[in-house]
Amino acid sequence: MLVTVVVVMLFGSAGVASAGPELSRSVVPTAAAPVVRSQAAAVAYAKEHADAAPPRTNDFRCRPSAAHPRPILLLHGTDSSAYSDFGEIAPMLARRGFCVFAINYGGRPSTTSFGTEDVRRSGRQVAAFIPRVLAATGASALDIIGYSQGATIGRYVIADLGAAPRVRRWIGLASPTYGSIFYGLSPLARVPGLVAAVGPDPVSTALVQQVEGSDFISRLNRGGDTVTGVDYTTIGSRYDEVIQPYTNIALRSRGARNILISDRCAADMVGHFGMPYDRYAQQLLVNVVDPAHPVRPLCRSVPLGSGIAEVVIGAHS
Repeated sequence: MLVTVVVVMLFGSAGVASAGPELSRSVVPTAAAPVVRSQAAAVAYAKEHADAAPPRTNDFRCRPSAAHPRPILLLHGTDSSAYSDFGEIAPMLARRGFCVFAINYGGRPSTTSFGTEDVRRSGRQVAAFIPRVLAATGASALDIIGYSQGATIGRYVIADLGAAPRVRRWIGLASPTYGSIFYGLSPLARVPGLVAAVGPDPVSTALVQQVEGSDFISRLNRGGDTVTGVDYTTIGSRYDEVIQPYTNIALRSRGARNILISDRCAADMVGHFGMPYDRYAQQLLVNVVDPAHPVRPLCRSVPLGSGIAEVVIGAHS
């Protein structure tokens, strides 16, 4: 019961994955949807509008400008969707003049949430989408912004699925780079058969694969956690309520940039769930993808634990 309660609190009610490849699907969302100002609002809207796309994304007529020659690919987190995680960031980037794209990956046919299935299959779905984006825009490379699991999927696509020549920049928000111990529960998550034994809701294949020391995380980081030729930046929080210890967010290879929000704005104690909708984090992200036009982020107070209850309630209402 303790495992169930803690995992549900942290990750939501993700469905259990089967070994069958047919149980992992991807969707390119296209339905127009409103700009949202919080993840709780985005989650609630997405539950009722399964094909909601982050505003101003997936316009395959978009042509990159000379100022912003690379399209941006947004990759969402676990038990989520592109709209849930990027309902505010996407239009912010589009207003800057970027062509922005997003895909829902790793979903089960019977659910409207994504990012729960085998991350290797999810990576292949993302890898197959990249040539489509480049062909439509005429660009030779793109930038990846990944939130939570999406950051790991982006690194996997670059390092192991041959996308490195087509990716110029990778940015991870709350990236589970070296996995999480989940407050000491990670050994239980590696017990054979746990996913099937606990029940259909709390534990997903993708969640287990993001545990510190998992086979997937260990293989991904073998020989280094970056690939030559790609620019890497992580943006994280020491108050992350999911990635524990928070130091596991950081990349360890030479040349990677690791930014902790509290090192630059001590008053902002945003955690994992609030990261995509945190104003300071958003501006840091925009400055990384648009370094020629940096804007100094406004440091505001964000109390510890802000938004967690709303997201959990919204996901299970």
